[in-house]
Amino acid sequence: MSDIVKEFNEYRSKMNDKILADNNKIVKRIFNLDTNAFNEGVLDKKTKELIGLVASAVLRCDDCVKYHLEASYKEGVTKEEVSEALGIATLIGGTIVIPHLRRAHEYWEAIENQG
Repeated sequence: MSDIVKEFNEYRSKMNDKILADNNKIVKRIFNLDTNAFNEGVLDKKTKELIGLVASAVLRCDDCVKYHLEASYKEGVTKEEVSEALGIATLIGGTIVIPHLRRAHEYWEAIENQG
């Protein structure tokens, strides 16, 4: 597994465990809602992950972009689909999204090279 992918996942897991250990009902419900929102429904998981990726890029959340890139990869999303989705994100979000676009491409390459 690529170092940047491994480091991100280890950090995310460690910190999520710490956050959830606080037993804050609001935070736990938000985590649960986030998990369940991406389950199969009228929209398939692949579509939902691409929507999450676009929204995360527009909102300029690099951690969220990484998360949705990995989830998209696991759902069978292709590099071309990611590129097209991130193009929409850049169009909607404007040029301020470009640095996040760069990091997204770097992270996607790391995901592809991990196995």
